[in-house]
Amino acid sequence: MQTADAVETIQRELTVFARRARAAAGRMHPELSLVSYTLLGHLEESGGCRATDLAAHYALDKSTVSRQVSALERAGLVARRSDPHDHRVQLLEPTRAGRRVLARVTESRRAVFRERLAHWPEEDLSRFADYLVRYNAESGPGLRD
Repeated sequence: MQTADAVETIQRELTVFARRARAAAGRMHPELSLVSYTLLGHLEESGGCRATDLAAHYALDKSTVSRQVSALERAGLVARRSDPHDHRVQLLEPTRAGRRVLARVTESRRAVFRERLAHWPEEDLSRFADYLVRYNAESGPGLRD
């Protein structure tokens, strides 16, 4: 396959992957969009951060993050607290309910991936994982930092 054809195939298949991921996220927890799930996961992993940090990390518009965070707060999945180093700054963190929902949705997503990849040889799985890590580590226009 020539480079241009390979790049076109990759772009098309990643688009299909993203559409399926968004649809699956909506089925697993209707109030938790793929973006909300991703933001909630980042808050859990980071131990909390500012909304501007989320926007910068995922290269999202601040208004998008604000809407998602507001929805997560209304659902009782995220809470704000003052930054101990600067009381003017509000940090976001998952609530106990947010952690439970995140754990449940994460396990559901993992189960779907395990089922879908169950027949792949271990070598293919390792190679695919390595390629995804390598791809996501690249920075540039339209890619996360």
